[in-house]
Formats: sequence, C-alpha cells, structure tokens
Amino acid sequence: MKIGVFGTGSVGSAIATALVANGHHVMMGSRSAGSERAVAWRDKTGTNAAEGSFADAASFGEIIFLCLNGAFVLDVLASIPAMDLHDKIIIDVTNPLDFSAGMPPRILPAFQTVSLGEQVQAAVPGAYVVKALNTLNYKLMVDARLVNEGDHNIFICGNDTVAKERVKDLLVENFHWRADNLLDLGDIRTAHCTEAIVPFWVLVMQSYHTPLFNFKVVH
Repeated sequence: MKIGVFGTGSVGSAIATALVANGHHVMMGSRSAGSERAVAWRDKTGTNAAEGSFADAASFGEIIFLCLNGAFVLDVLASIPAMDLHDKIIIDVTNPLDFSAGMPPRILPAFQTVSLGEQVQAAVPGAYVVKALNTLNYKLMVDARLVNEGDHNIFICGNDTVAKERVKDLLVENFHWRADNLLDLGDIRTAHCTEAIVPFWVLVMQSYHTPLFNFKVVH
C-alpha cells in the first residue's frame, strides 16, 4: 500500500519507519521537498521510503497519517489541493496542545469547544478522517507489545464505519494491536474527549517517569 505521512518528528518517523518495515511504500511529507530530516529518514530507511512536500505525500498516499504539531494542522491542509485528499482515509494522530504555561499542557483555545479532529474533517469534507493513536507515546503507537504484552486500549473516532474498520485492520496488521482493544467511541465529535485525555496523560507520565504506559478499560 502507498501511505503518506505528514511530519518529520518522532511520531511521523516512527510510523513511517514501521510501515516501511511491513512492506508498505511510504512518502514522508514536509513543508517543502528536500527537508533535511525527511531526506535523512529516506536515506536511512532505504527501499520503499520516499520524501516530498505535503502535497506530494497527499497525492502519493492511499491513506494519510497526520503527525504534525496540532497548532499547524489546519494551515497545512489548507495548502493542499482538495482533490489530492478526496476519498482518502486520513488518520489524525495530532493533539492541539498549548505549552505556553508549562506542563502539563492545556488544549489550545481554538479547539476547546470543537475538537481538532472535527475541524480536520470540516477542512477536508471529501476525506474520511479517523482519530486514532493520539493518546499514547510514539514508540507504543507502532508496537503495542511494549506495555502489558499488548493488552491495553486505544480509541477510534470517525464518521465513516468502513474507514474506521480499515484503520483498525491497519493497526492490527502493522503495529501489533489487538482488534478487541481498539475501542470505537463513535463519530468524529468524540475526538474532543480523546484530545482532552492528553494533558492528564502528561501528568501520569511525570508521576511514573516514563512515557511507556497506557490505559486499559476494565468492565
């Protein structure tokens, strides 16, 4: 499968590298082709790894991962021709965090009433936005086995049932998640709740002194 990954940081690099390792063709996108980080990732990763602009990655990918600073996501999407994202699944891993007052972060004011996930879907109405993987550390995103032998939960939000099932399959097949641990919370409006978990997640991380933990719902 051809997959575009927006973002050259820890999250984007981890996801892109894991996908290439599983045989996918991946293009890492950044503001302009030739980004130093993206080129370094491509050269290190080798076959099936490519880099380009955000627009290049959008055109290339059948599925798109958003792995950006939440404050800039909408600006990036506005810069991409709508046709390049039409009918595509966008997996939104981002959080709209404000670190200006220190730790833990707060949710940016613009996203306190309507979530970033909802605004992403509104910005690309022709795409299928699925919020996922935004409530845990990037190492755990791509290898669920790092905590409790993979027995813990992540949350899925999105308007389209078929798109959510495809995302679940991708996470199970590539990142070692158990299908019954992927909790579908409903439509994209529920992203408001998963984004709000993240400041609490930071507090727990500070208490445990490690990012390698996750939440498990027991009933």
